[in-house]
Amino acid sequence: MTIAPPADPDLVEEAVALARLAGELSLGWFRRRDLSIDHKDDGTPVTAADRAAERALREEIGARHPDDGVLGEEEPEAAGTSGRRWIVDPIDGTKAFTHGVPLYANLVAVEDEHGIAVGVINLPALGETVWAGRGRGCWCDGRPARVSERSELGGAYVSTSGLSTWSDGALVAARAAGLKLRTWGDGYGYALVATGRVEAMVDPVAALYDLAPMPVIIGEAGGRFSSLSGDAHPGRGNGFASNGRLHAPLLDALGGTSTVRPGAVVP
Repeated sequence: MTIAPPADPDLVEEAVALARLAGELSLGWFRRRDLSIDHKDDGTPVTAADRAAERALREEIGARHPDDGVLGEEEPEAAGTSGRRWIVDPIDGTKAFTHGVPLYANLVAVEDEHGIAVGVINLPALGETVWAGRGRGCWCDGRPARVSERSELGGAYVSTSGLSTWSDGALVAARAAGLKLRTWGDGYGYALVATGRVEAMVDPVAALYDLAPMPVIIGEAGGRFSSLSGDAHPGRGNGFASNGRLHAPLLDALGGTSTVRPGAVVP
């Protein structure tokens, strides 16, 4: 089996800088009364801040790494020739952003032939950044980040982006298991797992750009990331992160893929 090499530390530094750039741009629109909100075909909101931040990220990546591909939420994918792809979500948690809630994030990931090599969750309104490079550890503003050591289901804190996509059975099961459900969601929820502030984060419905940074961030923090079916790839339509100790017990308790409400779409 081929062992994936550690991420280039310069690439990790670049990704952090780019996520923070998107954060600075987004803060220029945050809580502005004249912010206009449009809606995409799927009903999800999009703003000028989303579009401007992604455009800035694409321009910077194109200038620095013209042969790399770029996948983002707001523009069509740009194919590359280097074998490396940047995956960006300029504002993860646009609903929070448009309501003046400071829990939105800027997400940047770098994928190579071995998988996700670099991941960044930038929380500009909170002044916090969590990042990781493969083989380089997970960090929160320069300090090592580690998942919690809790090993009991009862009393474990489980975060999620919203409860509307949860099946009724999963909600009943969570209550029966004694879990403490909180909606500290989107990228912020994964940052909480990586830094040990909650035990798990559940995303019953999510896109690749919502989840791309999470495998390396959670893994390097000592936890585990997977889909609700246990697949480690972030592009399976849902995501689940935990401190590792509770991963299998939580998946069993919540019912795995049956956590998702039938017909659920991104809320």
